[in-house]
Amino acid sequence: MSSTVGQVIRCRAAVAWEAGKPLVIEEVEVAPPQAMEVRLKILYTALCHTDVYFWEAKGQTPVFPRIFGHEAGGIVESVGEGVTELSPGDHVLPVFTGECGECRHCKSEESNMCDLLRINTDRGVMIGDGKSRFSVKGKPIYHFVGTSTFSEYTVVHVGCVAKINPQAPLDKVCVLSCGISTGLGAALNVAKPKPGSVVAIFGLGAVGLAAAEGARLSGASRIIGIDLNPSRFEIAKKFGVTEFLNPKDHDKPIQEVIAAMTDGGVDRSIECTGSISAMISAFECVHDGWGVAVLVGVPNKDDAFKTHPMNVLNERTLKGTFFGNYKPRSDIPVVVEKYMKKELELELEKFITHEVSFLEINKAFEYMLAGESLRCIIRMEP
Repeated sequence: MSSTVGQVIRCRAAVAWEAGKPLVIEEVEVAPPQAMEVRLKILYTALCHTDVYFWEAKGQTPVFPRIFGHEAGGIVESVGEGVTELSPGDHVLPVFTGECGECRHCKSEESNMCDLLRINTDRGVMIGDGKSRFSVKGKPIYHFVGTSTFSEYTVVHVGCVAKINPQAPLDKVCVLSCGISTGLGAALNVAKPKPGSVVAIFGLGAVGLAAAEGARLSGASRIIGIDLNPSRFEIAKKFGVTEFLNPKDHDKPIQEVIAAMTDGGVDRSIECTGSISAMISAFECVHDGWGVAVLVGVPNKDDAFKTHPMNVLNERTLKGTFFGNYKPRSDIPVVVEKYMKKELELELEKFITHEVSFLEINKAFEYMLAGESLRCIIRMEP
């Protein structure tokens, strides 16, 4: 890779030219990294529901043409000025939110919401100079959440890159760069269910199942899965879910159903859908006095949350989290190590249901839209 340092790299990328239209494999030019940036060679990437959500551009600001992708594993190709902690050849996971290490959030043990590098879904350019590092025949192509991993090479701010053990299988641990860490951390770091707790999980996609996995690892005695898609119930058993509810099967709000079956409410709930009704249900189904509800799903930009103030006064706690409260550069390498050493009984293979080549990337979207996949791994090389 030394021959490409400082040079524009021409490579393949899957470009979304319009909302909801199939991605097009294009030859793109990827500029060298500027100050505090790194250029990565992506080896494996995965499709997350967030990619689909912004590709559809329903309820969010449409930014096109764009290169999506934010769950991936790769190798550092070159580094820009001022980058000292990464070198060419390092194995890394790019992450959609960052850790500058200098702001009040980064210095706080309680937050992972970096002032400089927190997620910004509307920004399609690099922070340093406000320009894109991608172009097709001279036309700029926008970035997505600072990662854009649906490209053989991408440029990322150094604060959004986690250096990991080079022995870790990138085709497995790449899923830790977004969804699985988000759900797992929502349970382990934010909800923190005690052994013997009763936990409700709203949404049994990959993030919800990762939350269930976290609840299982915490020693929860009952894990109640709530989803509108009954086909998800069987696979959820593999992640520790013990009971299932479909809101469509009941003629009263699901939070009332849950309260009735749990002697007043669950100890913890984790919402992983982005649906406002699910968020309200997740909050109102926790037990008064000690219940904690954690919101993970991303709502539409104009949504509003409404509940009666007495639900708060009765000592229910509502929390939110991005990326499971993990600091990307500090914490994710530790999670990878625990996975490698089997200190954390996390079976990443359970989440990977499909695999396709880069040229077949639109199949990954089809699987996701049909509700058939948890995670589809996309191999960048044949």
